[in-house]
Amino acid sequence: MQVPCYECELRSCGLFKRITPDELGSINEIKREHLALPAGSEIIRAGDESPELYTLYAGWAFRFKMLADGRRQILNFLLPGDLCGLQAAMFDAALYGIEALTDVEICVLPRRKVWTLFDQKPGLAFDVAWLGAHSKSLVDENLTSVGCRTAAERVAALIVMLYKRLKLLGMVAADSSFEFPLTQQHIADALGLSLVHTNKTLAKLRRLGMFKLAKGRLTLANPRVLARVALYFDEEVPQRPLI
Repeated sequence: MQVPCYECELRSCGLFKRITPDELGSINEIKREHLALPAGSEIIRAGDESPELYTLYAGWAFRFKMLADGRRQILNFLLPGDLCGLQAAMFDAALYGIEALTDVEICVLPRRKVWTLFDQKPGLAFDVAWLGAHSKSLVDENLTSVGCRTAAERVAALIVMLYKRLKLLGMVAADSSFEFPLTQQHIADALGLSLVHTNKTLAKLRRLGMFKLAKGRLTLANPRVLARVALYFDEEVPQRPLI
């Protein structure tokens, strides 16, 4: 697939900050490929010695680590516009994996070309660093959930966080509904809960009227109420970079 950066549909949603034509040209020169991958594909495999960087153009993915006995910890979920693989590219081998949760499209960014931005385009280099820090902030929030929040608060916080991120991307309908491809196993692996506990917690929140889930779409009854349940009161994200 060929999707030049000049034709990027993500930039029109209003979330991403404006850049100069020269900066856009630099990003277009860095981009090597535009790939479409099916759900379940490995975008980055733990142990890869020369992982590239990727921008998620469409679809959902997640970053995770596995223990030797097969247990999985999902570190964070990736949505369109997120930069994937920055941490992995900093080391000799990737310390985690990234898997496509749905069918995805990704922009392939060779890391050697990305590193040239730090010499030639300091503004874009700062954007790369900002995206890395933003990704870490999502992991920090999830760690706070696992360490401090109750099961109901954890699930509520995850749903509210995804709702807010998707709303900024224009992916939430007027009735506060949005695509929700996560299974109960994904939720359990992200929040440090057993599958049984996850099932009971979701059922409890549904009985309380917090949301409805049907045919892969989740509808929030009142996002502000769910945010109070979650004790999740983040500040609105300003316009963010897109590489």
